[in-house]
Amino acid sequence: MRYIGSKANLIKNIETCISQNIKTKQKSFCDIFSGTGVVARYFKPQYEIISNDALFFSYIIQKSLVENNFSPTFSKLKSTVSNPFDYLENATLSEANKFVEENYSPSGKAGRMYFTSENARRIDFIRTTIEQWKTEKKLTEAEYYYLLASLIEAVPSVSNITGTYGAYLKNWDKRAYKKIELPQFDVQNNNRNNKAYNEDVFDLEKHVAGDILYIDPPYNSRQYAPNYHVLETIARYDNPVLSGVTGMRPYTDQKSVFCSKHEVNDAFEQLIRNADFSHIVLSYSSAGLMKADFIEKTLKDNGIASTYSLQKIPYRKYKSKIYDESGVCEYLFYIQKKAQNNIYVLPEENTLAVASPAVSYDLNTRNQKYIKSPLNYIGGKYKLLPQLMPLLPKNINSFVDLFCGGGNVGVNADCKKLIFNDMNTILMEMFRTFSSMKLEDLLNQIDETIKKWNLSMTNEDAFIAFREHYNKTRNPIDLYVLSCFSFNYQFRFNNNHNYNNPFGRNRSHYSDTMKVNLIRFVQKVQSASADFVSHDFTVFPIDNLTENDFVYCDPPYLITTGSYNDGNRGFKNWTEESDKSLYSLLDKLNEKKIRFALSNVFTHKGERNDILIEWAKKYSVHHLQKDYSNSSYNTERSGSDEVLVTNYVLESGK
Repeated sequence: MRYIGSKANLIKNIETCISQNIKTKQKSFCDIFSGTGVVARYFKPQYEIISNDALFFSYIIQKSLVENNFSPTFSKLKSTVSNPFDYLENATLSEANKFVEENYSPSGKAGRMYFTSENARRIDFIRTTIEQWKTEKKLTEAEYYYLLASLIEAVPSVSNITGTYGAYLKNWDKRAYKKIELPQFDVQNNNRNNKAYNEDVFDLEKHVAGDILYIDPPYNSRQYAPNYHVLETIARYDNPVLSGVTGMRPYTDQKSVFCSKHEVNDAFEQLIRNADFSHIVLSYSSAGLMKADFIEKTLKDNGIASTYSLQKIPYRKYKSKIYDESGVCEYLFYIQKKAQNNIYVLPEENTLAVASPAVSYDLNTRNQKYIKSPLNYIGGKYKLLPQLMPLLPKNINSFVDLFCGGGNVGVNADCKKLIFNDMNTILMEMFRTFSSMKLEDLLNQIDETIKKWNLSMTNEDAFIAFREHYNKTRNPIDLYVLSCFSFNYQFRFNNNHNYNNPFGRNRSHYSDTMKVNLIRFVQKVQSASADFVSHDFTVFPIDNLTENDFVYCDPPYLITTGSYNDGNRGFKNWTEESDKSLYSLLDKLNEKKIRFALSNVFTHKGERNDILIEWAKKYSVHHLQKDYSNSSYNTERSGSDEVLVTNYVLESGK
């Protein structure tokens, strides 16, 4: 398969880099941006392999050729189909879903020319038949992914493209006239427990660790998802709504920050900092968005500087026989990572024993200086806490988190009393349940629910059934469990307050990290005797507050597009009048000498909140560096000016 940035011709250099720098035997190798998996497959005989890619068609290939150790026998299928490859290639076409034919061939209304009509019909037949065999339980999981991988590898051989699916040719290439043929792969058995993932790299590194981490990120602004959208659609076969001349599927959730010049440096630093691996090997182009000196500094800051090495390989040396005088080269970086030391052992009273047999969770981690909400709530401020919390006063009486959402700010406040307020009554009911239950009972109930409903990263039917169950019963703990297996772990409701977030296939689950986040959060709100209320902010009882109290506001942002402020989720929408009412409330707090802080944005993607900018002139304004991805405006962080407005000035750290 022709693939952007393929390292097929660089593998020997990668192997040499490893052998020259790592003198002891290592057990595991992680290919975290796996693509077509050529690197992972090459090193499979030597190591236990962890492979990962955000694109589902790549995941299919890894499941079949990296995670899997055995060639398929198709024993269940052979009672009806003796040779599945011959059948799929030559059987008379039956009535089936015609999505590929109707959308990617001249037979469709759009007349797109990715495939001839004959090959498009065959692709639809193959994809539909494989899914049918799976439904009929005639395929094992490994056999299912093997057949899908065969189809994915076959499609480019008959595609009318120059290399990617960003566009199709206006005239037919001769390869497009070939009849599609399904390749059969030799599966290597390395007798190890290999694992393939389809996750965001930042989510993945929260729960994987190992010896060698190989990083081959995108190096320019070309996003992979739109360039391979046809393969992704065939892999998922989810009948997406297509757009544009080329029939592009939606890919917002698959955009990579490594393709953004404004985000790539921060993303790389986070990736390296949190990588729990002993050795890091990075391949990158000298023409990439990150500069070599920045990469070197980041690696040395997080690794043992004396082990750092850099090899420069002329670009054309491995791309073709023609030498390129431009000086562009491929970098191979290596460094030994500093010991992660993620877990610090706590005194016995700070270690929680739960379940049977007892399991101890060491809750104080270096990478979690702050308590993280157990919820992935749109607009959450967890990643901004290192900038926000030093700007908030300490040793206060009551801390009011007026628009608390997931509660990331309030739960980390230095105060005697916590008051969480949010118009989402469903959310507040869940938090109240968390704070009222014995922690051991809460954790046991979650485990029992997951087991009872057979919830997992792959069981979509169980998820849908459980979602229907929750919408009928409205059990707060069930809602939390439901979110754990939902797309991106998020909370989304329709106008009837029915939970409608889709399944988080192959990505979302109740991980150990989520469990620790929940434990720490519950311990804090229970020790602080937190209150969870649902007042409209305009009627919040501020008369009960004194000069020793504090109000933090993180409202919906007027000039952004968060789903919680559009009025389409069964809760009150946010308008210009809402902004003005909030500013009036804050002015009243100021008159009462009650301190407050307001999170908001002055500008976003060319828009200005002039009312906010003018109002804030009478207070202190702190401009924050944006460093979180789950904001309500994360499509273009570089175009936003995130601010914290306060009616006080911190002096001497007070």
